[in-house]
Amino acid sequence: MHIDKDLVAASATPLVLGILADGESYGYAILKRVAELSGGRMQWTDGMLYPLLHRLERLGLVSSSWATSEAGRRRKHYAITTAGKDVLVERQEQWAVVADALRHVWQDVQEGVRHGVQQGFGTGPAVAEGRA
Repeated sequence: MHIDKDLVAASATPLVLGILADGESYGYAILKRVAELSGGRMQWTDGMLYPLLHRLERLGLVSSSWATSEAGRRRKHYAITTAGKDVLVERQEQWAVVADALRHVWQDVQEGVRHGVQQGFGTGPAVAEGRA
């Protein structure tokens, strides 16, 4: 399944902040977690993630520090800041409104399909109420 780039972009910040709310992480692990959370349907690249992490750091939503792994490899670890946690709460509220609106509209479409109502131009509440 291909996910539209606008939807990926809109969801990127809350996804990364949500992942970091579970604990600090580094780039590759964040990429793996996104893939895991999406059941493999979202495959982010380094070229998408690192500019986002740098932007979030500039905005003060994440902090970074260098650490050495058990294998001796230096990695830049990212952690959510207090400001980042505040933004995450705001984004969760915003996405809840969007998801609820989509759920309602899709439910209306499904009910229309079940009841044999044609969806498309010239139908719907505006036409029924004489506003179209």
